Amino acid sequence: MFDPMADLQDGAGGDVVADSASASRGRSGGGRSFAQDVHSVTIHARQRTFYIDLKESGNGKFFKISEKSRGGQKTTIMFDVEDLDKFIEALQEMRQHV
Repeated sequence: MFDPMADLQDGAGGDVVADSASASRGRSGGGRSFAQDVHSVTIHARQRTFYIDLKESGNGKFFKISEKSRGGQKTTIMFDVEDLDKFIEALQEMRQHV
């Protein structure tokens, strides 16, 4: 089973801004390898900023979605690329109820 936390790299990324990150942006240090950035999108919405990052580690690709509130509190979720369609379907279903 894929564990995105195994090779986690702290990183960042309304208005939507896309950034094609080069694979060289991934870092390693202290004998620990980190995930490399593949692509990032930033969404500025009201009092929060959302960062959606596609990352790749030795275990495969995964998404990291972070929310940073105006007060500086940060929350993050991660999921495998294989689950992206499930998230898209769920968001489309939710959109019908807005």
